[in-house]
This record gives sequence, C-alpha cells and structure tokens, in this order.
Amino acid sequence: MRAPLVLLLFTSWAFGQELYRLEKSADAMGATFSVALYGTDRASMEAAADAALAEAQRLDALLSNYRPESQWSTVNRSAAAKPVKVSAELFQLIAACLDYSRESEGAFDITVGPLMKIWGFYKSSGHLAPKSEVDAVLKKVGYRHVHLDAAARTVWFDMPGVELDPGGIGKGYAVDRMVEILKQKGFECALVAGSDSSIYGLGAPPDEPRGWEVSIRDPKNSRRSVARVYLKDMSLSTSGSYENFFRADGRTYSHLMDPRTGYPAQGTVSVSVVAPHTIDSEAWGKPYFVNGLQWTAAHRRADFRVFLCQDAKDTPCAWVE
Repeated sequence: MRAPLVLLLFTSWAFGQELYRLEKSADAMGATFSVALYGTDRASMEAAADAALAEAQRLDALLSNYRPESQWSTVNRSAAAKPVKVSAELFQLIAACLDYSRESEGAFDITVGPLMKIWGFYKSSGHLAPKSEVDAVLKKVGYRHVHLDAAARTVWFDMPGVELDPGGIGKGYAVDRMVEILKQKGFECALVAGSDSSIYGLGAPPDEPRGWEVSIRDPKNSRRSVARVYLKDMSLSTSGSYENFFRADGRTYSHLMDPRTGYPAQGTVSVSVVAPHTIDSEAWGKPYFVNGLQWTAAHRRADFRVFLCQDAKDTPCAWVE
C-alpha cells in the first residue's frame, strides 16, 4: 500500500529554480519504507521516489520467508534435499550473511529461523519456549549448516530443518538498494528509511550542512530521545528489545535472539549503529546487542559509531569508546 505523496515548496533556491521537497512511502517486508528528497523538477522527483519504493517491493518478493514463491522460501523448502541454484544477487547476500556470522562469533546468524518460530516471534505472538524445544531446535541452528558453491551458485543445507530468516538483514539491504536507485536517477540529497529503524542520509538537506538530523529514542521512554546524529552519506540502524517482546515470570523476552544459546539476549535494551552502509549497520546491531558492551568495545569497526543502552537501571546510554 502506498501513502499519499507529500510535496512541499522549500524556501531556498537552487540553480535559479525553486527547490521542492517530496515525501513518499510504501509497504514492503512487513515494514513501511519512506523516501524524502529534494529537487527542482517535480516529475523526475516523483519518478525517482516511485522507482526506489518499487525496488523495496521487488526485494520483498525475492527475500520474503512468508511468500512461498520467493527465492528465499524456495531455499528454505528445498536446500536440505539438494543444492538449490539461486540468482547472483541472492547468492551474494547469503554469502555476506555468512561473513557476518563468522566475524561476530556466531552472534549474527541467518539460520535463526527455527528459534524465532518456537519463541513465537515469526508471527509476532511471542511466548515462552520449553527448554526441550529449544534444545531440539538448536541442533538445526548454526551458519555452518549452510554451504555455498560459488561456481555452481547453489545453496545447500547439511541437515533437514535448517531455515534462513531474512529479518536481520533485509531492510538494511533494501535501503541501500533504494539509495543506489536514487543516485542512478541523479539525486544527491535524500533520506531513505525502513520503518525508522534502518535509515540512510544521502548528502545533506539544504538547511543543515551537517546532514540529516535523526534522533535515537530512549528505549525506556518512547517520548524522549537520548541522542541525535547527523547522517551525511551514512546510515543509522537501531535494534531494540522494545520492538517485539513479551513478559513472562517477571522477565522481558525480546525477538533479539542469541542463536548460540537459543534464548533471547539479556543485558542490553537497544543498540544504534552508524555506518557507511545500511546493510552493515543493521547486521552489526544484532551481535553488538547480543554480545554486550565489553565485546562491542573490543570489536567495533573503526568506521562505525555505536550507541548502546544497557538494561541496568543506573547505567546511562552512551557512545561506545
């Protein structure tokens, strides 16, 4: 579903012409993707925004694990029986996911799908999973069960029941692809977002040379923000336990799963990552969340900034040094 177009006349001038701001959005991947961009030609702005949003919907058809006809679902359904040939795009994306898993010591893992199901997060109806189910499913979880053949461009699982989940990577990849579409159309000033949790600021808006101002919400009080960043050819992704969770026996269990233990991660309530690419900021938010402050401080990439909020009552949210 597409939201109505919003077109505003900006009070500045560029190249002797009036400068417009256009905002448009559409639903894909169970999220709302939005585009805000500046330009001087309304028709070309609308065409570029439509093309970017169409790219998100194309990727939904490719990566959805809810659509049985998608390539992603085909892999999940068939790769344990025989190697499945996939498109070059999907092969490269799965290969990148395996790299994230190796580099994060398994804290990021796209084979987390079976765990998401037994905890009820697959369809957002979270519930406590019995230990016996967790133990049984853990045998099917682990990126080492996924084997790629680059020459044949195939994906194969070495045991039945392995299942890939695109939830930790899809929005970030889509936002990056949407930004590339806008660049190809000649636009150099835009803000692209996937449900406000994966955001990329292209260039800088005309009234703020530092970049696009984005607030990081307080995970314990949604009406407050705890930090703000300016995105100029940079991305911001946030992973928070407040996004999808349930309470049981006095504890909060979120959808942010530690794939090595089979249980939702504890000790962190939100992580925001600023990085040059949205696929990286989204993917790395999970292992930073799961592994916690000390691991993040030791393993943070040099070109990243990480803002972490711990669960401890008297510990403030802070940028990780």
